[in-house]
Amino acid sequence: MSNTEEDEDGGRLRSFTGLADKTLSIICFVIAVGHIYVAFDPVLSELQRNAFHFAGFAMLAALLYPMWRGSSGKATPLALDFALGLSVAVSAVWLAQAENAIYDRGVKFSTADWIAATIAIIGAIELTRRVAGIIIPMLIILSLSYVAYWGKFVGGVFSFPGLSAETVAFRSIYGDDAMFGTIARISSTYVFLFIIFGAFLLRSGAGEFVINMARAVAGKLVGGPGIVAVIASGLTGTISGSAVANTASTGVITIPLMKRAGFQPKFAGGVEAAASTGGQLMPPIMGAGAFVMASFTQIPYETIVAVAALPALLYFLSVAFFVRIEARRNNLQPLPDEGQTLGSAFKEGGASFIIPICTLIGLLVAGFTPTYAAVFGILAVIGSSWLTKNRMGPKAVFEAFVMGSKGMVLTAVLLCSVGLVVNVIATAGIGNTFSLMITSWAGGNILIALILIALASLVLGMGLPVTAAYIVLATLSAPALSGMISDQFVIAQLAAGTMPEAAKAVLMFGVPDQIELLSREVTHAEAVGLIRSLPLEIAAPVRDLVVPPAVATSALLSAHMIIFWLSQDSNVTPPVALAAFTAAAIAKAPAMATGVASWKLAKGLYIIPVLFAYTPFLSGDWPAMIQVFCFGAIGVYALAGALQGCMEKPFGWVMRGLCLVSGIATLWPEALAINLAGAVVTVAILAANIRFGKTPPMTTVPASA
Repeated sequence: MSNTEEDEDGGRLRSFTGLADKTLSIICFVIAVGHIYVAFDPVLSELQRNAFHFAGFAMLAALLYPMWRGSSGKATPLALDFALGLSVAVSAVWLAQAENAIYDRGVKFSTADWIAATIAIIGAIELTRRVAGIIIPMLIILSLSYVAYWGKFVGGVFSFPGLSAETVAFRSIYGDDAMFGTIARISSTYVFLFIIFGAFLLRSGAGEFVINMARAVAGKLVGGPGIVAVIASGLTGTISGSAVANTASTGVITIPLMKRAGFQPKFAGGVEAAASTGGQLMPPIMGAGAFVMASFTQIPYETIVAVAALPALLYFLSVAFFVRIEARRNNLQPLPDEGQTLGSAFKEGGASFIIPICTLIGLLVAGFTPTYAAVFGILAVIGSSWLTKNRMGPKAVFEAFVMGSKGMVLTAVLLCSVGLVVNVIATAGIGNTFSLMITSWAGGNILIALILIALASLVLGMGLPVTAAYIVLATLSAPALSGMISDQFVIAQLAAGTMPEAAKAVLMFGVPDQIELLSREVTHAEAVGLIRSLPLEIAAPVRDLVVPPAVATSALLSAHMIIFWLSQDSNVTPPVALAAFTAAAIAKAPAMATGVASWKLAKGLYIIPVLFAYTPFLSGDWPAMIQVFCFGAIGVYALAGALQGCMEKPFGWVMRGLCLVSGIATLWPEALAINLAGAVVTVAILAANIRFGKTPPMTTVPASA
């Protein structure tokens, strides 16, 4: 028996009862355990593992997401969806086994191969439409038809001569960036195992502990319920990796709590959405982003999550500043003590969260692979749960595996299918062309490039989930952005007169009309103009000669982290703002007003990437990173005060202007004297505000709140 029910994203999932539900649960369990077994005993090749991964989740997607629903809510017959899922799964398995035979025939498809490839690709498009909407399927169809047919009719740099249907099909299945390629490998290993780890944490009651701990820490502060939302959403995001799921799970507790404290419904929803969006920025999991980033950049996963910690903390601080300022602006009073203490929170469920997370981080720091760390993290959840009231026996373990597989359906189908788009971008060289266009449009100016990428991420985010938007945007724009960040080091070396002679020789060859300039001392402005005017064929070898490997790695990581952070903005930026709209439904507030509030609260998504580009915030140089963090915290607080017209007490436009200037000065990159001056002015404004500001009348909370 089956029927349909609302899922957390507002769609309609098919639910099962009786024998059908048990059968589905067994399938989910087998898929999860199979992935863990293959992670430790690689009995399958990488291609076979990825194909089996797609096959299993294609079957689940077909069963859980009906093909269509009538106006009465009646869904597709289950038998039809089952037939589609089974045919796609069998086709994927066939293609995995047929690779050697295809090579033996000189990369020629047999009739059976053609049938399997057609079913697999069309099935991927249809299942992606079901789980993620129409935009990605449209991109896949446009991409495949571009390299097969209409690319030759496009003029200019995007013209493509076209490939045969067999070549397109082969590369779509077996290419390094294709359906069963690199991105599918990330999905079938790191991402799924960490999704299972998160499911075990949730099943063990760790989510309840996070909220109880947050209430114990911040519940009695001014604006405490909002700060509870920030803490709870950040820690829960470590578990779930989904802004919408994070909003739906913690919002049902934190949003009513904030309304009861006197926050406006739209502001309460905005806080929850902004804080939940930060969950994907919070190490050690960071959704699927850290794993994809590690694969793209070849920078170790543990390095990425280590340097991502301070920026994530700064983001949550920025949201917390807005919460406290709003509470002070409306003179909201702390809620009465409800008896929750850190001791009681830890006693009830702390072990099931602290021990597994510490185990995970410890194994990563010790150099174990993320896969190994995730599996032992799961075992740690099971063991530590017996130190709490929510002990995980065989039934709970089974339910956690089932929960993990169901929670992975959208991500698995999406990551495998988006490989079809990425493969075309790599095959046609669109990424390099787009990077050259960004470089040309920005004129070498990083800030302009950031604005262009932010706009592109917002447009992509209207139709793509965050991870897919990051993958597409990183493929298109990361090379250009990384090069521009590296050029800052080249400019500094040229202006300081310390550029290697070999690099100067390349420069003279590339810009023979400016040899006179290179024969004398060059000012910083002249160096900027010269380096930004270089064509790519000259700029690239100059970077190779001048930029040390550590600096180049930092630039590459900064570029990808900027794109990853900017890709989050569609969660909180109208007109899409999925997390904000989810929060608005819980808060019973206008959706668009809540979206505007969340966009305002999430300003860290735009400020902190600028620090990535212009400062050593991700360099791994911890003293420099801590310095950037400290000035960043002061600067963000000043900017929040300027936007809200309040610090500890409200103030007028003159003080707002001073706050804006001091905040920008404190954040100004690579200018310690200006940073110190900005910080001093900010502290002076705060002191004057406390001493001379007028306390507003106390806000009365409606009884209905």
